[in-house]
Amino acid sequence: MEMLLHTLGFILGAGIVVLTLFSAVSTFVLPRSARSHLNRLLFGMLRYIFEFIMKFAKTYERKDAIMAYYAPIALMLLLPTWYILIAIGYSFMYWGLGAGDFLFDHRLSGSSLFTLGFSSVEGPLMTTLVFSEAMLGLILVALLIAYLPTMYSAFSRREQAVNMLEVRAGSPPNPYDMLTRYHRIHGLDKLAELWKTWELWFADVEESHTTLPAIVFFRSPRAVNSWVTSAGAVLDSAAIALSALDIPYEMSAALCIRAGFLCMHRVTDYFDIPHAHHPTYPETPISVSREEFDELIKKLEEAGLPLKPDRNQAWKDFAGWRVNYDSTLLILCSLVMAPKTPWSSDRVPKVKVPPLLVLKKKHMD
Repeated sequence: MEMLLHTLGFILGAGIVVLTLFSAVSTFVLPRSARSHLNRLLFGMLRYIFEFIMKFAKTYERKDAIMAYYAPIALMLLLPTWYILIAIGYSFMYWGLGAGDFLFDHRLSGSSLFTLGFSSVEGPLMTTLVFSEAMLGLILVALLIAYLPTMYSAFSRREQAVNMLEVRAGSPPNPYDMLTRYHRIHGLDKLAELWKTWELWFADVEESHTTLPAIVFFRSPRAVNSWVTSAGAVLDSAAIALSALDIPYEMSAALCIRAGFLCMHRVTDYFDIPHAHHPTYPETPISVSREEFDELIKKLEEAGLPLKPDRNQAWKDFAGWRVNYDSTLLILCSLVMAPKTPWSSDRVPKVKVPPLLVLKKKHMD
């Protein structure tokens, strides 16, 4: 019976170590989207703590300052969490091999993992385990050190475009400021360059924010900026340009919208948050009302922009584009606690996203 318990203890310890290493490899090494339940549990539990702390903050600026620490703290907690689990796993393995009582095995595991060397054992198998644990400890530290520059490089690329958008689309970014400024300064024919730039931006964000998901929660340096609301302003501007402006059809605007909603869908899918995958209008309503659309069109007309005469068709075309990214835009605004921005985070209370991200995959069709 005792032999069976020690065997089960060794298997349990090996399983803990393997699952912990899978979490580390999924986070640091694998060059594709991979879900780690351990990472989600850690980020989700910490999110509950931050949600509680933010109840005492009176202003959005204060809440933003608190949330700015959420992703960095969660990311830094990954390493000690992995260390604790590996230490526990190896403790069970040493106990399973009969190195000593569990207290001694725990001391041996900690000594090996942190390469302290104050505990030792004899025998080739035990020695091999000690060396392997010390090696894993060094590897995890090295991976975290190598991971941070890659992540901050992707963050820098994202924020550069967000900051540049403020020049063109105001703060907070909105379609009216963007389209009128292009009309006055650049000429509407120059919008094609913007759509191509943001098509590449969406492709980059999709890749980086699913392979390095912690970046999703890294906040912009300024509280009024957010990568989600900036993306929404660009997509709305492209949708209005295609549906309401009386200018030559620009294929790059359509491609920009497609790249945008694919990006938002895949980031949302990574967190397994339910949303409509193939929505169509009018079967699926959008959060922007006809009155809001007409008000914006009236302002654009007063600013001298060329508009299509058929406003009903313009609304249908706009809604047909917006429905592709409407739900995911609001979900991501809620997920990252985006600043209040027209046509995106200003209507987020209609969408409730649980702070602890679900582990079971669900979809709405």
